Amino acid sequence: MRSVIWLVLLFVAAVVAAAALGRNDALVSLFYGEWRLDMSLNLFLLGMAATVFVLFGSLQAIQSLLSLPLRAREWRALKRERAAQSALREAQSELFAARYARAHRAAQRALDLQVDVPSLKDDREFTILAHLLAATGQHHLQDKKGRDGRVTAAQARASSGSASEGILLLAAEWALDDRDAGRGMALLGELPPGVARRTQALRLKLQAARQRRKPLEALQTARLLAKHQGFSAVAAQSLLRSLAFEALDQAFDEGQLKRVWQGLDDADRRDAWVVARAAQRAAKLGHLTLAQSWLMPAWEQAHKLDVEAREQLALALVFCADGLGSQWLPTVEAVLAQHGREPAVVAAAGMAFAQRQLWGKARRLLEQTASAESLSTPVRRLGLRTLARIARQEGDELVASNCDQRAAALD
Repeated sequence: MRSVIWLVLLFVAAVVAAAALGRNDALVSLFYGEWRLDMSLNLFLLGMAATVFVLFGSLQAIQSLLSLPLRAREWRALKRERAAQSALREAQSELFAARYARAHRAAQRALDLQVDVPSLKDDREFTILAHLLAATGQHHLQDKKGRDGRVTAAQARASSGSASEGILLLAAEWALDDRDAGRGMALLGELPPGVARRTQALRLKLQAARQRRKPLEALQTARLLAKHQGFSAVAAQSLLRSLAFEALDQAFDEGQLKRVWQGLDDADRRDAWVVARAAQRAAKLGHLTLAQSWLMPAWEQAHKLDVEAREQLALALVFCADGLGSQWLPTVEAVLAQHGREPAVVAAAGMAFAQRQLWGKARRLLEQTASAESLSTPVRRLGLRTLARIARQEGDELVASNCDQRAAALD
């Protein structure tokens, strides 16, 4: 199509030339001293056009010749700039490919080339990025001294804004990788309030709190992350539970345990898994009344829970049944009536009836507990020992001895 257009334009130019220059009646005379030169107007116009073209070409050639050193310098600078940019991109690609030594060398080469490139010499972003790429490579190579030097150099060039925030986040992450939670928290504390609420900053804060073994602080941070959808729903629930468990397991007396319990969020205190863990911890510390007071509200809502949560509550009651009050019987009987086929509920009901000396009800349920292979060995052993105690209360030493032998035989 383009060739057709050029052909049409050529024909148009030919027609215009023929119309304008077809008649050659005019004459141009040039005088110089005694000399006279006559030529047609068409020849004169063609000569003028050729002269202008030659003069313009000559001026262009002279200008190109005179500007040759400048263009050579510009070409060399452009070549160095391209080499520096290429080295920076190479450092990034090598870093992504986990070739950290090569990434460090490429970043250093980019910095060396930057000094000789006027357009990059004062480019702070180029310098910061090159230092951070080199520092990342050194971090993975365990060159902590060199890495910290790079971070300091990058911070010196970064006045404020996203570059400074990125340096602090990276430095905090590397400090946590070094298991230096104190330094990591100090670096995170230098972040502006808005940046400190970003997902990455909260993740680092959570990691630092866990390294410092402060589960309550970690729990609060994890709840913020879950609110900002930093985890999936299942992962968030699992993490929150594990942190609550860790906080409860760090309590070594009743006062500490109560403070941890009060420090938990309302949602945590309603979680059957957390309630069961707290009750078991209280029972292990010898505070059965406290454990039972935490279990009672959860047991009243047991019919609304799933099987696994109800199992956790039931197993917790098994180990917290000593001294159980009579107010528990209606609740236990109601749960047993609805979920009497769940082994854990059967075991909890058997222990509760045994504590209230309802031997007939307790014996049948505890025998089911002793034969339920889905239950853990400690629960089955406790059921057999309770059966032995009931038999001794009734004066049947043979049955009691048999139950003790079966309990001892459990692995």
